[in-house]
Amino acid sequence: MRDPSRRDTFRIAAGLAAGTVAGAIPDLSAAAADARADEARRRYLTPGDEFGDVSRGDPVPHSLRGEALVKARLTPEAWRLEVVAEGKAKVPSPRRIDDGTAVDLATLAKLGEAKGVLFLKAMQCTNIAYPLGQGLWEGVPLREVLRLAGPMKEVRRVAYWGFHNDDPKQLFRSSLAINQVLDTPPGELPPLVAYRLNGGPIPLERGGPVRMIVPWAHGFKSIKWLRHVVLTNDYRANDTYALEDNDPESYLKTAAYIDDDEREATFATGTPAIIRGTAMVGWPGLDRVECWLRPIPEPAPARAAELKDDDPAWATATWKACRMDPPPSDLAAELPAGVDPARIWGFGRDGRPREWPMRYSLAPWSVTLEGLKPGTYELRARAVDRNGFAQPEPRPFAQRSGMNGIQARRIRIGDGPPRAGR
Repeated sequence: MRDPSRRDTFRIAAGLAAGTVAGAIPDLSAAAADARADEARRRYLTPGDEFGDVSRGDPVPHSLRGEALVKARLTPEAWRLEVVAEGKAKVPSPRRIDDGTAVDLATLAKLGEAKGVLFLKAMQCTNIAYPLGQGLWEGVPLREVLRLAGPMKEVRRVAYWGFHNDDPKQLFRSSLAINQVLDTPPGELPPLVAYRLNGGPIPLERGGPVRMIVPWAHGFKSIKWLRHVVLTNDYRANDTYALEDNDPESYLKTAAYIDDDEREATFATGTPAIIRGTAMVGWPGLDRVECWLRPIPEPAPARAAELKDDDPAWATATWKACRMDPPPSDLAAELPAGVDPARIWGFGRDGRPREWPMRYSLAPWSVTLEGLKPGTYELRARAVDRNGFAQPEPRPFAQRSGMNGIQARRIRIGDGPPRAGR
């Protein structure tokens, strides 16, 4: 069972109103929806100390203290970033540790004054079935950092890694094709060298002082404790995840998750059953979240049944749209002091998002079930992206390019007070 507190880690929007599934079930009144919206208020940003943590290392780098942190260059004063070339790749002015030319935090922040980008980004790992949290990140496009080394030649890829206890066996690296770094279309987020989170320095636990952020990718591309950038003519990805038989070029999938999907939610007869979840909005965007509710014959098994891909039940499923949280009406109150919403990537001059839900962000959804007869039910949820693909398509793989299975939650309607669900 997952930690029950995880539902509080991903609270990200305000103004929650409930929707309805299974046609004949009536909608909540506006007054009831508004009352439940206040009760169910969910924060827009995940505090730095509430992100889920999947850090590697023995010991994990963020457990270092004192002189060990300085030696690892993981303090703001000691942090340095090398930008060098290898093999046939060349740059005229490499930035190296040994000759004192490596990029320091003051240089990066100065570059950010002219070229900085403020953006929302949720973290999601390829082999984990729930996002780790969402933050307001600030950084400099990687292409601008590369310019500090001068005009490059014979470069195919950019490899990068962070501090990993100076142990080659613990090295965790990633890479990007040079076109992914340089040729970001206008209006799209480029790969970024980030140095601020939610208005303050990036905590050590979140990969600070400086980490890479690749907006469209799973977390393995967003290397923590960044210290090395290497330009190379090597055409191979050579990512650590590639060597572990994962797809190193996979991008974020659009997927729906159910809060506490492994717990049975019990509601008293006649009580509205409100089920909430979160969608990860990937590169293809999010059109809607849909739910399928089906009764389970008694005696019901202890947990939601796994339906195989060829189960005939899928062909008879009736999917109904769920309620998506609207953009928060008081976003400025959710942001760090002094942050103008109009500065955030994807927002207009009026401080409102140009599209909703926003790509690379979390989108909370809910469904309210009323009029259900006593018994046991299963609720399944799926996302439909803006290409029209319903989860788990277009990439229905369990792993390798990101988990994308359809989640289910068991619901019990019976006499007595509710034991779970809110």
